[in-house]
Amino acid sequence: MNAPALPLTVSFQSDASLGALLDALRPYGSRQLVISYDGRRTQPGYHVTEVKAGSFLTLNCGGNPDAWQETILQVEDLPASAEKPDHMEVGKFLSILEKVAARVSLQPGSRLTSEVGPPGRPMQIFDVEAIRIEAAGVVVELGPRPAICKPRHRAEQEAKAASACCAPSRGCC
Repeated sequence: MNAPALPLTVSFQSDASLGALLDALRPYGSRQLVISYDGRRTQPGYHVTEVKAGSFLTLNCGGNPDAWQETILQVEDLPASAEKPDHMEVGKFLSILEKVAARVSLQPGSRLTSEVGPPGRPMQIFDVEAIRIEAAGVVVELGPRPAICKPRHRAEQEAKAASACCAPSRGCC
C-alpha cells in the first residue's frame, strides 16, 4: 500500500463546518496539533478555553434575514510549560470536543469559527482554511475573516458566475 506524500493539504473551499474539520482530523489522533494564525504558529502550551455553540438570526444591511448555526473555538496561545512541553495531540483535541458535545449541542454542519490570541491581547477571529498533514503533526491553517456586506458580496459572486458562463472564450479579434 502506498502512503500519500507529505505534507498533504486538505482545503476547505467554503466555510469549514465543525463536522468537516473533525472528519479530516480523526485519522491523525496521535500527531501533534498546531494552529497557524496571523503568520505564526501556536505555542506548545496553547489551551482550548471555551467551545461555544450558537444559533444566529440576523437582518443584513439589505434588509434580508439570515440564519445559521455556528461553533466557536476559543484558543489562548500560551508558551510551553513543564506540564505541557509539547503541542496537544489531535486525539486530545477531539476528546475535548467530545466532552463538550456530551453537554452542549454541537451541530456537525455548523459554521466553524476560531477565536485565537495570546494572553493580554485582543482575540482575533479566523476561519479554517485548510489542514496540512506533516510527518510529525497536523497544522490547522486559519485565515482572517473579513467584514463583508452580504448583499454586495452575493451580487458580485452572481455577476462573476454569469460572466464566466456567458463570456466568449476568446476575444473578438
